[in-house]
Amino acid sequence: MNLTGWRISRLALLGMVLALAVTAGCERKRNQTGGGGGGSSGSAGSGGAGGSVPDTSPIQIGHFGSMSGSEATFGQSTDRGIRLAIEERNAAIDAGTLKGRKIELTTEDDAGKPQEAGTAVTKLITRTKVVAILGEVASGLSMAGGQVAQQYGVPMISPSSTNPAVTQIGDMIFRVCFLDEFQGHVVAKFAVEELKAKRVAILFDQGQPYSKGLADFFETALKAAGGEVATRQAYDTNNPDVGAQLASINQAKPDAVFLPGYYTQAANIIAQARKQGITVPFLGGDGWDSDKLEEIGGDAVQGSYFSNHYSPDEETPAVVNFVQKYKAKHGVAPDALAALGYDAANLLFAAIDKSPSLSGKDLAATIAATKGFAGVTGEITINADRDASKSAVVVKVDHGKRPAIKRYPAE
Repeated sequence: MNLTGWRISRLALLGMVLALAVTAGCERKRNQTGGGGGGSSGSAGSGGAGGSVPDTSPIQIGHFGSMSGSEATFGQSTDRGIRLAIEERNAAIDAGTLKGRKIELTTEDDAGKPQEAGTAVTKLITRTKVVAILGEVASGLSMAGGQVAQQYGVPMISPSSTNPAVTQIGDMIFRVCFLDEFQGHVVAKFAVEELKAKRVAILFDQGQPYSKGLADFFETALKAAGGEVATRQAYDTNNPDVGAQLASINQAKPDAVFLPGYYTQAANIIAQARKQGITVPFLGGDGWDSDKLEEIGGDAVQGSYFSNHYSPDEETPAVVNFVQKYKAKHGVAPDALAALGYDAANLLFAAIDKSPSLSGKDLAATIAATKGFAGVTGEITINADRDASKSAVVVKVDHGKRPAIKRYPAE
């Protein structure tokens, strides 16, 4: 026997065994760290008999919003609310919360464009590997992004999209705000009972799902409350000239005007209306909520009313505490979008705590089971349609303040 050759053969065989062992170990590691649509951060990690090491890497979540564009304050306020919630939870983290892991947020700007919303959500899921998504504010953008989240099986919570079609996309899509049907009812009831406005004109954006849907719900509720539509006028998002529509409204002599839409449009239209001699109160929905409403509309918008999710002037302990923390950090009072972003994030964290894993299926099921969650904007219960049963408040535009005029309980 050749001893040298035998030694070489033995070493070669040993090398092959080691190589196979390393390969098998790598394969096991890949299988352990994969998970759901959210990728590597989808594994909760576990110890015990298997000897696997708990995952301590940050849990990745995403936010897509209008950080730029004509409604940029929507995305910016929401993002601030989300980040405040994350800072608080990360600072208080221990082995019993968030599965012992911190939260890491990635925000994608969709610039207020539906096509960009879909792209933003795709990036968050396929590149960042998020386990859940927060967003959007505008219902049309939530629908665009929600289609992608549903396709990939990643839970998405809209903080403030109120069109019913948003959660009808599928079982991965949720919201923590009321629906347009409810706020349409609230504003109609307020108009008839509080303002004694029996004849109300409606002016809406026919190309915007939020505006058109809310106009329809308001009209139905107004008639049910004993009021009537003085005139119904439509305009197009891309055509800011509503002179003809305002002339028709002026001629109809309504007691009030309902203007569902977003703050930029609302401010500009109300300013035009005042110049044309329309002096009656204007009413709107939660899309009006931004400091830019008064910055753009000036004196013209003072004394107007809109339905909202909360008022920073309310004196409940939850609101007072949130407003103080937000003001200390940003120097301004938080609008409803910030409060809803804060609530959506904290509701998600509560679900992460309770979920058996961070797979899309488990996390969605845990979110769906939410009952009586105590939020800044009120108690949140997720119903069978993945919508939130919540109250609403009508606020007044009053020189930089948003005093609550009347709160309406959930129905």
